[in-house]
Amino acid sequence: MSASPLSAAALAELRRPLCFAAELAGQRLQFESTWGLFSPREIDAGTRLLLAQVEVAADADCLDLGCGYGPIGLTLAALAPRGQTLMVDKDFVAVDFANRNAARNRLGNARAQLSNGLDQIDPALRFDLIASNVPAKVGRELLALLLHDARARLRPGGRLYLVSINGLRQFLKRNLTEVFGNYDKLKQGAHYTVALAERGG
Repeated sequence: MSASPLSAAALAELRRPLCFAAELAGQRLQFESTWGLFSPREIDAGTRLLLAQVEVAADADCLDLGCGYGPIGLTLAALAPRGQTLMVDKDFVAVDFANRNAARNRLGNARAQLSNGLDQIDPALRFDLIASNVPAKVGRELLALLLHDARARLRPGGRLYLVSINGLRQFLKRNLTEVFGNYDKLKQGAHYTVALAERGG
C-alpha cells in the first residue's frame, strides 16, 4: 500500500528549518536543523551525556569532529569564550547549519567547515580538546584514521572525549589504549559511554 501524496502546504512545512532551544552544560543555546541531519528535532542522549562530562578551560581551542548542526561545538565555544572552536563534518548541509547556529547564538569564536575527518583542516592548527559523538557504524579503518589524526593535532596534555553506543565501548577502549597509551571511562549510561584519552607531554 503506497502512501498518499502530500499537499504542497505539507511539503512546504517539511522544508522549513526545525527550531528549538536546549540547555547543554549550563549553556542555553538556540538550534536550527533540518530533516536528514542526525537527531534533527532534539539533542540526542549521547551528546547530552558527553557534554555533562567535558571539562574545558575558558581559553581552550576546541575541535568538534562530525559536528552535525553543532550542539557539541557550540557548547564548547560558549564554555571557552577566549579560545577558538572549529566544527567539521563531511556533510555540507551539516556545516551550513552549524555556521548558521554559531551566528544565531552570537558565538564569533566558532566556525564550521567541510572535512572528512581531519584531512581538510589547516595543518598548522592544534587543539586543547577534541570531542566527537562516534557514529554507531564506525569501521576499524576510519576509527584508526580519526584517532591517529586526533592525537597528532592535540597539544601536549590535550584531551579527546568520545561518546559511543555501549556496544562500541570495548572496541574504543582497545583502540584508544593502543593510540594514546591511556583510556578512562568517564561515564556509562543506559545506552552510551563517554571515554577520555589524553595526549602525553
